[in-house]
Amino acid sequence: MDIFAPLGPPELWIFAYVIALAAGIIKGVVGFAMPLILLSGLSSFVAPDLALACLIVPTLLTNAWQALRQGPRAALHSLKRFKLFLVCGGAVLLLSAQLVPVLPASVLLLIIAVPLLAYAGTSLAGRPLRLPPRPGRRVEAGMGAAAGFIGGLSGVWGPITVAMLTAMETEKREQVRIQGVMYGLGALALAAAHVTSGVLNAQTLPLSLALVPPALLGIWTGFQIQDRIDQALFKRLTLWILLLAGLNLLRRGIIAL
Repeated sequence: MDIFAPLGPPELWIFAYVIALAAGIIKGVVGFAMPLILLSGLSSFVAPDLALACLIVPTLLTNAWQALRQGPRAALHSLKRFKLFLVCGGAVLLLSAQLVPVLPASVLLLIIAVPLLAYAGTSLAGRPLRLPPRPGRRVEAGMGAAAGFIGGLSGVWGPITVAMLTAMETEKREQVRIQGVMYGLGALALAAAHVTSGVLNAQTLPLSLALVPPALLGIWTGFQIQDRIDQALFKRLTLWILLLAGLNLLRRGIIAL
C-alpha cells in the first residue's frame, strides 16, 4: 500500500516534506507555528481533515523535544505555572474535536484566521494586548478554553497561547519552553480526540509518521537560530509569523466558501 497516495503525485508529497521542514525551522525559532504552517500549507492541495491528521504526530514529537530542551525540572515548573490554562484547554479541546467531521472547510479555516489576524495586526500596529505576569484565574481559564476550542477544531491552539505569553512579556527561552509543554500536552489530547473522531486512523497515521523526519530536522535547525537572536527580534518574528499564517488561512477560507 502506498502511504503517500492520499497526497496524490510524488511532487505533492515532496512538497509536503518541504512544508514540514519549514514548519520545524520556524517552530524552533519562535516556539510555535508548526500546526499553522502544516495546516495552511497542506490544505492547499488536500482536504483540511487530512491536513489535520498529517500534523498530529510531528507536532507531538517536536513539542516533546521543545518542552524538555532545558530539562525535566524546567518543564515541570512551566506545567505547574499554567496548570489551569492546560486543564481548561484540554477539556474544551476534547469536545470541539468532535465537530471536525461535520464543519465545512471554510468555517474551519476562518475560525482560526480571524482572531489570529486581529491579535497580530493590532500588536504590529503598536497597540498590543498587555497582561500582567500573573493575569488571574478567570483570564487564564478563559484563554485556555478559547485555545482548546480552536485547537480541537484545527490542531492549531498556538495563536491564543502565544497571544497570552507575548502579552505577559515572557522571556524568550521561557516562552518557548512553556509553549512546548502546553502544546505537547495539547498534542496528546488532540491525538486522543481525533482517534475518537476518526480523523486519525489506519490510513492517515502512516502519512503523519512519514512527516516526522523533516519536522525534527527543521526544529533542530530552528533551535540554532533561536539561540542567536535577541528578545525584541524574537517578539517581532513571532508577530509577523502569526500575521502571515493568518492571511494565508483567511485566503483559503474565502476560497472555500
